[in-house]
Amino acid sequence: MSGGRLPSSFDHDKDFFEENRWQKLTRRLKEEPLIPIGCGLTFWAFYGATRAVRTGDSNKAQIMFRRRLYAQSFTLLAAVGGSMYFKTERTKRREFDGKVAERKAQEKRDAWIRELEARDQDDKDWRAKMDAIASGKKIPAELKVPAVIAKKATSVTANESKDATKESGEGVKDSIDASKDIKEVSN
Repeated sequence: MSGGRLPSSFDHDKDFFEENRWQKLTRRLKEEPLIPIGCGLTFWAFYGATRAVRTGDSNKAQIMFRRRLYAQSFTLLAAVGGSMYFKTERTKRREFDGKVAERKAQEKRDAWIRELEARDQDDKDWRAKMDAIASGKKIPAELKVPAVIAKKATSVTANESKDATKESGEGVKDSIDASKDIKEVSN
């Protein structure tokens, strides 16, 4: 299989649209714009306090530390207020993410089952070919064996027949005749 994404019946359905990290970040910034603003104000106040401490201006440092406190309180209130306001949106989003994960798992299971079925069919076809070659029957057209496989099968069956002759006491001539029959069937 190629490394690309498999087509899905959900491709054109907006409810099953999946977002990447950048899209999620922009969506969250649009949903709750006050939180990044509060974070920016907190950073600005903290930076101002740091500069004031380095220059030795204790009054400005105190003012900036208070501003940092106010900015952090604003950010906290924005987060709590936003979480209460967007509570239903988040539950819908969690349900959607659960459906997406379930769909992906189902697609993975279905793909695995299709792969196993294809492997099983290939195995059955191969066994039918090998049985036909070994029994000397004419091979149906849909089960025709490529020449390379037939040679390998012939050498395997010839080796098996040699082993059998050692055990049963049959001669080499019988095993050669069996090999010729197999070659005729495969051609």
